[in-house]
Amino acid sequence: MANAFLVRSVLALMVATSATTVFTALASDAPTAGLRDNFKRPADIPFPADNLYTPEKAALGKALFFDPRLSGNQNMTCATCHNPSFGWEVSVKTPIGAQNTALARQAPTVLDQAWVHPQFWDGRAASLEEQAKGPIQAPAEMNLKLDEAVKRISGVADYAAWFKKVFPDKGVTGDTIAMAIATYERTVVASYAPFDVWLDGDESAVSDAAKRGFALFNGKAQCAGCHTGWNFTDNKFHDIGISQGEDIGRGKLEPGNAKAQFAFKTPSLRDIGQRAPYMLDGSLATLEDVMQHYLSVPPKRPSNSVEWKNIDLTPEEVSDVIAFLKTLTGSRQVVALPVLPN
Repeated sequence: MANAFLVRSVLALMVATSATTVFTALASDAPTAGLRDNFKRPADIPFPADNLYTPEKAALGKALFFDPRLSGNQNMTCATCHNPSFGWEVSVKTPIGAQNTALARQAPTVLDQAWVHPQFWDGRAASLEEQAKGPIQAPAEMNLKLDEAVKRISGVADYAAWFKKVFPDKGVTGDTIAMAIATYERTVVASYAPFDVWLDGDESAVSDAAKRGFALFNGKAQCAGCHTGWNFTDNKFHDIGISQGEDIGRGKLEPGNAKAQFAFKTPSLRDIGQRAPYMLDGSLATLEDVMQHYLSVPPKRPSNSVEWKNIDLTPEEVSDVIAFLKTLTGSRQVVALPVLPN
């Protein structure tokens, strides 16, 4: 019960400034009224039974997320590639890794990962706990062996005491480092956006263009086939023609599946206005570029997503869809940096 209260409190902070008055839907919105419930924000953050939420664990995970001691040269943190100021991604095409070279893929956002599974663009990690270990150890990313990370963190007296309190039977291990980081990441929830205010009944929260865009998003533009639910992702993998080179995405894990070749995870659209550039390789600079990509003719290959079909939108309709997408971004969240243990 205490856990549920604390988790609800985390979400409550996200919506504290939202409008609370319920307005009657306008008659002109009747065509989309039945769709709105599909996109309602959940009341609680889900945590796995083997890694339940506690405020101490989340605070420990936050410290680790921002601690450069988890990188080989102690010059990178998780936030280096997942920057809160840029929708928990980076504002350049792809992040710069430990070898001072650009990585091949854009950093997926940390936003709303409590509802996302599996992890990474190709889904190679089944959980956030497993995902947290990957970048730390990857030579091209943070470049630190996990046993060395355990040694470093164990050597900090305040960290050792903190871990003993949070994980009394385990202390500092590779698993508990990952569990703490994953717990913090699950508390990173997209900001309450104008779209959410509209869903709660305030018809003045979004423009008429955005309302038309929402109808197009769920209809003629065919966006909701993949970008579904409150987090705007089906948690599946699709080839939408972005990768044309050696990166075959999910295909590396499912070599016998033709549809997995060049297929990558559907990203969430929450706080999308803060997360340019777009796509797995950061190749599209603006939402206008993204829309033009989807209006192009899909490449003819067996892996083509069945959800990506030829669509024909007028410039005005494209503008309306973008107006809707912009309502998914709320106020920029201020993330206070933790005081790291010495």
